[in-house]
Amino acid sequence: MVTQISNANDALIERGWSALPASYRIPDVAPTLEEARTYCRRLAESHYENFHVASWFLPRALRPHFHAIYAYCRISDDLGDEVGDTSQALALLELWGRELDACYEGRARHPVFVALGETIRTRSIPKQPFADLLTAFRQDQTVTRFASMKEVLGYCRYSANPVGRLVLYACGEADEERFRHSDATCTALQLANFWQDVRRDYAKGRIYLPQDDMLRFGVGEETIAGGAATPEFRALLRHEVDFTRGLFEDGLALIGMVSRELALDLDLFSRGGLEILRAIERRDYDVLASRPFISKGAKIRLALRALCCKALPILRLRGRPAGKAA
Repeated sequence: MVTQISNANDALIERGWSALPASYRIPDVAPTLEEARTYCRRLAESHYENFHVASWFLPRALRPHFHAIYAYCRISDDLGDEVGDTSQALALLELWGRELDACYEGRARHPVFVALGETIRTRSIPKQPFADLLTAFRQDQTVTRFASMKEVLGYCRYSANPVGRLVLYACGEADEERFRHSDATCTALQLANFWQDVRRDYAKGRIYLPQDDMLRFGVGEETIAGGAATPEFRALLRHEVDFTRGLFEDGLALIGMVSRELALDLDLFSRGGLEILRAIERRDYDVLASRPFISKGAKIRLALRALCCKALPILRLRGRPAGKAA
């Protein structure tokens, strides 16, 4: 019986790998650290243009660590989202979790974990943030609705907040007060993307708008399915955007609590998230007819503004003072 279960799981894993880039597979022989870091850098810079821009602001010595962290996040996400079969995705995520365990035991074979092992060792990063991300990707396979904002925030605690904590660890800026502001920023960025992608997520079978808020504003799933933003839907989105802007405000204090280089990235991503909210507002909260987006020109302006803040910190975004309640 055990052999049959193992064989069935191996078959799921093999079918899952076949749906993904061949380079994602775990090699028989571990690469060298240099080869592993090259793998992660190429993955990071080819998959996410904003990562490439943000990495300009980082000290050169930190870039390999960010490449490794990004590569881990990217492949983990793809294992859950790009396979197209729940059983296969869960089997791959379980395997990836075992590789994470092996990484902390010094037995890494995948290039991501070879590179990540060095980052973990030199930056003293605990396993929990990496494991939390896998919890979120597993949850994606079975949870498609959220009863309340509390449940949505609980999901963000695993899907978004670990990324900010990993960044703080990598930069040597980890402590509880910084974690709190980082969590607010990361959750706000996740929520902004949710409100931006309501129609796209619905096509994937997911609704991140809290069910109790939908009920309170008189919005049913048929409104999302129909693609026409009713006055009730616009009011609901206004409510969620206002809540999300408050989280950004809570997180902005972190910009003044970290090194200048990291502050540049935080400023850039916070401005980007707030710009998404403004794009939603400019459409009068209609995210169903078409997806709000930030134009390339706006992205360039945001990057230039962030660069100006390096020379003139007075231009940085300002939020609520640290420790001050909303």
